Amino acid sequence: MLVNDPSSEAARRRTFAIISHPDAGKTTLTEKFLLYGGALGKEAGTVKAREGRRSATSDWMEMEQQRGISITSAALQFEYRDTVINLLDTPGHRDFSEDTYRVLAAADAAIMVLDAAKGIEKQTLKLFEVCREREIPFITFVNKWDRPGKIALELLDEIEQTLIVDPTPVTWPVGIAGDFRGLIHQASGQYTRFERTARGSTMAPETQVESDQAEELDVEWWGEAQEEAELLRELGRLADRDTFLNCESTPVFFGSAMTNFGIRFLLDGVVDLIPAPSARTLADGTTRALDEPFAGLVFKMQAGMDKSHRDRIAFVRVCSGVFERGLIATAASSGRQFSTKYAQTLFGQDRETVDTAYPGDILGLVNANDVRVGDAVYVDMPCEFPALPAFAPEHFMRVRVKDTSKFKQFRKGVAQLDEEGAIQVLRDDFLGEQAPVLAAVGQLQFEVATHRLENEFGAPVALTSTPYTIARKTDVESTPKLQAMQGVDVFKRANGTHLALFESRYWMDRVLTDFPELTLERMVAEGGLG
Repeated sequence: MLVNDPSSEAARRRTFAIISHPDAGKTTLTEKFLLYGGALGKEAGTVKAREGRRSATSDWMEMEQQRGISITSAALQFEYRDTVINLLDTPGHRDFSEDTYRVLAAADAAIMVLDAAKGIEKQTLKLFEVCREREIPFITFVNKWDRPGKIALELLDEIEQTLIVDPTPVTWPVGIAGDFRGLIHQASGQYTRFERTARGSTMAPETQVESDQAEELDVEWWGEAQEEAELLRELGRLADRDTFLNCESTPVFFGSAMTNFGIRFLLDGVVDLIPAPSARTLADGTTRALDEPFAGLVFKMQAGMDKSHRDRIAFVRVCSGVFERGLIATAASSGRQFSTKYAQTLFGQDRETVDTAYPGDILGLVNANDVRVGDAVYVDMPCEFPALPAFAPEHFMRVRVKDTSKFKQFRKGVAQLDEEGAIQVLRDDFLGEQAPVLAAVGQLQFEVATHRLENEFGAPVALTSTPYTIARKTDVESTPKLQAMQGVDVFKRANGTHLALFESRYWMDRVLTDFPELTLERMVAEGGLG
């Protein structure tokens, strides 16, 4: 087994997440990255050695394929220009924004996908706010330029005024949205013209065109595009890596994921602009250097990724050192050691055994039962990473198993969903495991939870409404007094967190005013990303 220096291997890696409002084309863009990276077969959507599968590589869950939306995150790895690309596809739907937040904790940068016709939508703005809070630099990709949309200069103004960040175009479109001819590369002034392919299933042919020829071919759009591109250059609107890394500017690319126009330029931007992995900040404010012993962040748990594997996978971002399969790691939360014999790289739901991994890589640790989301796993040198915040739930439902003979499967399934962070499971002293409360950021989480309990664990369930409308984090000392009040109940999560659930915000405000000594804390990211 050849083991290389972790710092030099980290320099070859780019680890980023793709974020967007639903239907902006994020999953399509993910597929086209794989096409241009050589990770797909002759047609987009067809994975090498999996050519019978035509569903999106990143949308592996059955409900995703049925609904055509992303409701869980996926990790994909491929090589491009001698660089290892670790791509994290995130849920677009707001109901799963907590999963997106956790994924961003494992990324070094993000690509924000905008619909050319809609610009910055509500979910896009919330996702940007998360990037800013976590100081994650982001590239902007204006997608769907092959369809009618806004004017390019207006989109730049919208980005600047809404996000308070300088948009610096790397490419500039020739042709308005809906009549897309090609792209001017701002740094070189070079014009690349594209040709469509059948259903965008293969890479779009590109032709480098000189100015005189461009004016002849695209007479109605070339002059205007050239003037706009020159104006932006004169105003100093050129991509600058330093301001990008400081989150002061966002490099902007135009294109169409559906037709593959501009995808190569964007992928080049990933390699040239996104930072390589660097020393990771720890909970105590110190950093973990790349060449220190292996350490990784568990940012996601997932079961049911493949019906032939009844197992659970912990997604781990390698933060330092060299991971070698079989090493004995320690989980920071429990202090327990575990073997990494069954370590895998992930390509959507497909897996391959991995022998070595380096900072920036994403591992799947199979049946690592002692780790939790947010955990640090390490060798030799103990460490802890900053805590991943939990979102304040807004919807609350009681859940019971329909067939009591399936209670064992029900209890196992509910515990699994809780450990994954797919939904928050709250228990009280009276009903305990019999009828816990499911707490969610959005209603669609309930649908996913009930679907998985029935289909993965064989435990059909029934949901009943509750009177609760708002939650606050509390503690053991405050619990007895809160429990004695009307309109509030205290529940406990498996991780020991106590939540006070109120029937109305008015009553909660009264309690806060009348009993200031009680602990009632707002949860981070209250209201989700919607």
